[in-house]
Amino acid sequence: MRIKSSSLEKDLFSAAQPDLAPGALIASGIKSSADLNSYLAKLNTLYQQATSEIHTGSKLKKAQAIFDWLWANKPNRYQYQGNFRLQDVLDAQLDPNMEHVGNCLGLTVLYNALAQRCGLDMKAVYLEEAHGRLSHVFSTLVRGDITIDVDNIFPFGFDFKDHLDSAGRVLWGNSELIADIYHSIGWALHEQGKLEGAILNYSKAIRLNPKYAKAYLNRGIALSMLGREKEARKDLEKQV
Repeated sequence: MRIKSSSLEKDLFSAAQPDLAPGALIASGIKSSADLNSYLAKLNTLYQQATSEIHTGSKLKKAQAIFDWLWANKPNRYQYQGNFRLQDVLDAQLDPNMEHVGNCLGLTVLYNALAQRCGLDMKAVYLEEAHGRLSHVFSTLVRGDITIDVDNIFPFGFDFKDHLDSAGRVLWGNSELIADIYHSIGWALHEQGKLEGAILNYSKAIRLNPKYAKAYLNRGIALSMLGREKEARKDLEKQV
């Protein structure tokens, strides 16, 4: 399936290991280098604001301090079905007049981008079901034999223990996390009946994460709804 990409997207798709912040902004819909640099500057502003109040030595303590700082500045920052596009999450976190910041994906992308600025190899975990709802994503850090989960939807979510023994944990790196932004855009378009746009974004998600079963499933459903049964069967077979 051919995918039309912007110039920035072509750079994203060609990267072996994409940087999270620019990749997430591109996936979120940023089209120009000027807008990309503007939002990266906002991320840097947020990082400087957070770290200016932190006086700790270790990277791990700094990462926890950034997490705590984000929640202290926005006590109601999690919103179910809220923002997931990084530019919207950044704007909300920086705007003193906005109460909510984002959903689990948006908060995880923002936190991982900041923690990676600290030099930590932050990744994410995807669960098909958590907290009595469908899919959930959160941050994680593996240091030797120790796994530190960070569930960004809770103010007490640093070193969160409840997911450690969850079945079906899927470890995600930057590519997979960026892919989930494309998938979320695809699903939003899908719900609006904009199936061609949904398929395009599902395809971009699959390009970044070829093992993303839900993206294959949803693309297959969208293709079937358009009467493209042969293509749909291929996708539905891959996600089984």
